[in-house]
Amino acid sequence: MTAMQDTLQHTLQHFTDRILQASQTGKALRLRGGGTKDFLGQSLQGEVLDTRAYSGILSYEPSELVITVRCGTPLAEVEAALAEKGQSFAFEPPHFGEGATIGGMVAAGLSGPARASVGTVRDFVLGARVINGKGEHLTFGGQVMKNVAGYDVSRLLAGSWGQLGLITEVSLKVLPVAPGEATLVCAGVSQAQALKLINQWGGQPLPLNASAWVHDTTASPAQDFFFVRLRGALAAVDAAVIKMSADVQALGAQVTRMDHADVAADWTASGEQTLDFFKAPSEHDCLWRLSVPQTAPVLDVRVSGIACAQYIEWHGAQRWLWAPASAATQVRDAAVKAGGHATLFRTSTASRQTLGDVDKQVGVYTPLNAVQQRIQNELKKQFDPAGIFNPGRT
Repeated sequence: MTAMQDTLQHTLQHFTDRILQASQTGKALRLRGGGTKDFLGQSLQGEVLDTRAYSGILSYEPSELVITVRCGTPLAEVEAALAEKGQSFAFEPPHFGEGATIGGMVAAGLSGPARASVGTVRDFVLGARVINGKGEHLTFGGQVMKNVAGYDVSRLLAGSWGQLGLITEVSLKVLPVAPGEATLVCAGVSQAQALKLINQWGGQPLPLNASAWVHDTTASPAQDFFFVRLRGALAAVDAAVIKMSADVQALGAQVTRMDHADVAADWTASGEQTLDFFKAPSEHDCLWRLSVPQTAPVLDVRVSGIACAQYIEWHGAQRWLWAPASAATQVRDAAVKAGGHATLFRTSTASRQTLGDVDKQVGVYTPLNAVQQRIQNELKKQFDPAGIFNPGRT
C-alpha cells in the first residue's frame, strides 16, 4: 500500500470512528465539504466533519462517459479534468464560491441553467458509497446503468443534504460538450410572451438547452430580455436560430444571435447567482425560489401593491423573486396555486435582525404532507437511527 493509499484509508477510518462515537453519544455531526452552500437550509447543527481530506479522482473512462470521484474532491478540479477530454457535467452544478466539492454537489442536488433540458444531478448519479449512522460503509449502484438493480439508493442521496449518511465516493455520468452552441438575445419580449414562446418551442424538435427571462432595470431604458441557449449539432443549431428568430421578430421584438465565447460568462453568472438580479433590492428582501410547472402562467406576486421582481429559468419551471420574509404567505400561496412550491433560498440581514432565526420562523421549505413526511422519517431512521447527521438542515 502506497503512502497516499495509507493516508486515505486512515481518513476513512477516522470518518467511521467519528460517526460511531457520535452515534453512541447522540452528539450531532455536520457533514461538510467546502461549505459553499451553508447559507441554504433550516439550520446548521453539530460538530463539523470535514470531508475534504478524502479527495481524488478514482477512475475516469472518457470513452465510457463515467467518472468516479472521492467526496472531498474539489468540483473545479473534476470539471477541469473533464474539460481536457471535451466533456462536462451537463447539469451545470453551481459552486457558489471557492471550495465546492463533489460530495457537496451531490448532497445539495442543485443544478444550473440547463437543468430543464438535460436533467438533474440525480439523473447522472450511477453509483455511490456511503457511511451510514451505524458506521457501515455501503455500496449502491455501480459505474454503468446495467449494474443498477433494485432500489436506486445512490440517487436517493442526491439532494439529501447529508442527512442520510456521509457520501464517500460517487460515480457520475458525463457527456461530451456539444459541437454547436448559440444564444438568442431577444429584447422587448414580455414575460407572458417568453413563456408562450418557450412552451411552443418545447413541443418542437429544437435543440433547446437553457432559457432565462428578466426585466433588466440596469438597461437604459429598462427593458424585458429573453435569452435562449441552443446546443447540439451545428446544422441543428443554425436551423433553429433561423426558425426561432422569425418567431421572435413576428412579435415585433429584436433578436440577436450570440456565440458561446460572447455569453458563456453570463450563463455561468446565472447559475452562480452573480448577475445583477441576484443583488438584493433592499436590506429587507429575501431571495425566493419558486418551483412550478413549465406551463404555469405569469405569477403576479405583490407586496404592498408592488409587483416583485422576477427572474425566470428552466423554460418557466424555476422562478426567482425578491420579497421580504413577512411576505412568505403570499409567495407560497402563489406557488401552490400554480401547482408548485416555494423555498426561502437566501435570507436578508434585516430579516435576521428583526426575526432572529428567520429560517425557522418562516420556514425554508414548504412543509411536506403527512405521507411524504412519514416516508422521509422512515428513510432517515433506516440510514441514521441515532439522528446524528445534519439535524435540522431540512
